[in-house]
Amino acid sequence: MNSALKWMPLAAIIALVTAGCARDGFYDDRNIDYVEAQRSAPLSLPASRDEQRYRDAMPVPQATGTLRSDGGRFRAPSPERLATGQAVERDFVERRVVGDDRWLVVGADPGMVWPQLQDFARTRGLSVESSDPERGVLNTAEGRLSVRQGLRTGDSEVRCDRQGRPVAACLEALEEHFSARSATASAASLTGQQLADEERLRLDQLDSGEWVVRIPLEIDRVWAELSHQLEADFTVEERRQLLERNPQSHDFLIDYMTASERERGFVQIVLSPDVRQMSQRIRLVLEEAGPRQTRLRAVNESERRFTEGDARELLERVSGLLR
Repeated sequence: MNSALKWMPLAAIIALVTAGCARDGFYDDRNIDYVEAQRSAPLSLPASRDEQRYRDAMPVPQATGTLRSDGGRFRAPSPERLATGQAVERDFVERRVVGDDRWLVVGADPGMVWPQLQDFARTRGLSVESSDPERGVLNTAEGRLSVRQGLRTGDSEVRCDRQGRPVAACLEALEEHFSARSATASAASLTGQQLADEERLRLDQLDSGEWVVRIPLEIDRVWAELSHQLEADFTVEERRQLLERNPQSHDFLIDYMTASERERGFVQIVLSPDVRQMSQRIRLVLEEAGPRQTRLRAVNESERRFTEGDARELLERVSGLLR
């Protein structure tokens, strides 16, 4: 060993070695890899494939803004805050009620549910007068059976009505029928009912700075699903609670601890008259925004501060319950 190195502390030797590695490129700045990355050709599937079985499992949203600084140097983007609201555990078949309207939500795509709806009519001996697989409608002498795309990914809404009014006994029989079957039935039709993930829910910021969620479905359907999800998820006292819900005005009053309140530092707490974290009253409002279009807003109903960032974080959580 070189006598000059014999008396050097071990830490100093390690520092010299690692510095050399860095100069040789072992610890290079990998930000440049993003700049040099090339787009590869998309995966091509045979034209004879069953399109019902192949969808984007992990769709990538469009990038916003730029990844280069003013000096032209690349900067790795910070990850966006993940929506903390997750869909609650649920049954394969669930009921939904809005006023006098009633229907079932089945945890499978319409193309998977349609064959089971046909099987229901056959096993019950219903007199089928007409069948429209494209629209998911089965007309019988006893009533009208229908299936359509649900709000959440992989969900279907199943109805049984006579002259526009839901038939309770029929819905109960349908619930029993679907509960006894799995979601593995073969897909048959209804390809036009599938909603792309990027079209299902979209978080937008208006010119006024307000954040809203745009949902391409009728307001009553959205209200029923959101009511069910909030009842199951907003149950944590002083953190997130569902206080009121009004189907006539399509809104919900919640008690929620905002992101800015949860993230207050020690100095902010000491200098604030409120020495403990507190929740506040916020109203979630659904509004009709056009044919088959609903908009979700978050309106502060307390005297506490409610920033644009707070609104976005809350709406991300709530929309996460609907995906």
